[in-house]
Amino acid sequence: MSSEIKQLLMKPGLFSSDPQSLLRIRHTCAHVLGMAVQAIFPETKVAIGPWTDTGFYYDFDRAEPFTPHDLTKIEKRMRRIIKANLPVVREVIDRQQVRKEIERENEPYKLEILDGIAVDETITRYFIGHTNDLDTDTALDPVKSKNPNYWWDLCAGPHLSHTGEIVADAFALESLAGAYWRGDETKPQLQRIYGTAWETAEQLQAYLTQKEEAKRRDHRKIGKDLDLFSIQYDAGGGLVFWHPKGARIRLLIEDYWRQAHLDSGYELLYTPHIANLDLWKTSGHFDFYRESMFDQMEIESQHYQIKPMNCPFHVLAYKNQLHSYRELPIRLAELGTVYRYERSGALHGLMRVRGFTQDDAHIFCLPDQVTSEILGVLNLTEQVLSDFGFTQYEVYLSTRPDKSVGDNEIWDLATNALIGALDAKEWKYTVDEGGGAFYGPKIDIKIRDAIDRQWQCSTIQVDFNLPERFDLKYAAADDTRQRPIMIHRAIFGSLERFFGILIENYAGDFPLWLAPVQVRLLPVADDFYDYAVSVATQLKQLGYRVEVDKSKERLGRQIRNAELAKIPIVAVIGEREMASNTLSIRTRKSGDHGSLTTAALQERMQQAIISKQQI
Repeated sequence: MSSEIKQLLMKPGLFSSDPQSLLRIRHTCAHVLGMAVQAIFPETKVAIGPWTDTGFYYDFDRAEPFTPHDLTKIEKRMRRIIKANLPVVREVIDRQQVRKEIERENEPYKLEILDGIAVDETITRYFIGHTNDLDTDTALDPVKSKNPNYWWDLCAGPHLSHTGEIVADAFALESLAGAYWRGDETKPQLQRIYGTAWETAEQLQAYLTQKEEAKRRDHRKIGKDLDLFSIQYDAGGGLVFWHPKGARIRLLIEDYWRQAHLDSGYELLYTPHIANLDLWKTSGHFDFYRESMFDQMEIESQHYQIKPMNCPFHVLAYKNQLHSYRELPIRLAELGTVYRYERSGALHGLMRVRGFTQDDAHIFCLPDQVTSEILGVLNLTEQVLSDFGFTQYEVYLSTRPDKSVGDNEIWDLATNALIGALDAKEWKYTVDEGGGAFYGPKIDIKIRDAIDRQWQCSTIQVDFNLPERFDLKYAAADDTRQRPIMIHRAIFGSLERFFGILIENYAGDFPLWLAPVQVRLLPVADDFYDYAVSVATQLKQLGYRVEVDKSKERLGRQIRNAELAKIPIVAVIGEREMASNTLSIRTRKSGDHGSLTTAALQERMQQAIISKQQI
């Protein structure tokens, strides 16, 4: 990524607009899009048009497919509507009155939306344009209306007060896609138009630049180019095949993870992939997550379930024997593979799959240990994310939702423990009121990557539900039986998704400690091949990942191939290098390093590996 692009994307405050302001801009843009489409293609029916994290979209029912040329025409009409500075007016309307108007306009999707509004709920719609100048006989029919500067839709808002508040150079239509009505594959397929909108033209340009950079970094493309992984659809979608180089990186990640957890006082577990269905009924997963679970299998007249979560297995490991209060906290960790049903349309490379490995851990502790344990998790999370190159993140504290279990006292204890740990870290955080799980409050950590995108990875959750469901106990100091506090936590989230994030963060150009091949030796002729093999053998014995270019390509082509494969270090070997027992070193980060002995190269590599950097 060029320094100019990086400076643009990392400009302080560039994307820190007021969320409510952006919501109004994007929501109003969606309505302007709907108005523009029906002005140009009056036979088109509208469905829904919400705002999104980066813009907006609208779903349309039209016999003919939209084309890229149509998008240009629609965008041009949208700019006309914006330039006209038309008022955007909210109206509370009677259900029967609006039903008649929708039926007259023959808008079936609006009618279905109306029918989905609760009887006791206020019905509102938003107009764009001057309604008082219209002929009342034709005003509510966009096909017959004599005034093209008029349009409305059912909507709860909020919106801007005038279309002119949208900056004409700060929005753009982006793409076309298919979408089923209500996301239901049995219902009509609609056409979706995506757009983006911002407060300023500079923000729009930065977003488009980031989007183009993200396309270049797409983990699916890089994964294929570098032969790291594949999704084999012959074996079923959403299932990941780790190829040798990708598997090598995974092994490095797993080895790092295990050692970091052992050093932090965790014990490691391996648990089964299936269990009796009754286990998932006891845990509550069968009731709460049934739609995300695969069908059961029958074994000797009993129903078994492939696991969607690791939590109940860790609970059973804890419950296998009665623990004393002196043993707590007990920290159990596992790289546990789980399986969840995802619709094929939701699958996305490594980011959304059906089988994935969670870096799960569960801590069973005393009430007065909760704060220190959460602080320990935060410290470990900071260490791990930093070692993988992530030092910028947003932290969210999610509190008790309306529907929850447990009394106020234990919720207050858990929430205060989370706050106490965050305060001890001196981390700023945003409170997500009511955003906690039904069984306890939580901390979510969203990391920022090299192009300033946010990714949800780490989470820490306090759980009152499973200890009660499984009747967990420990022997207290007074020899009574008490219930422990349970803390769920994951740092990567899943290995698959985290690997996808790593690929995109580094654009496949991994730091030396993670690179599947650290050094490629390039003999310029067959006479130097044996020397290259001997150097490779020496480095491999020291634990480095080295390969010799076995092709018959010219040196320039060998170097080019190494560049495309994103090999951190290449060592050219010719007559001079063999005579002096040296290597001519070139690295991706800093270019030529001149002639080095194998020992000197090894020393520099070791320093880079320890610092988790490139040479």
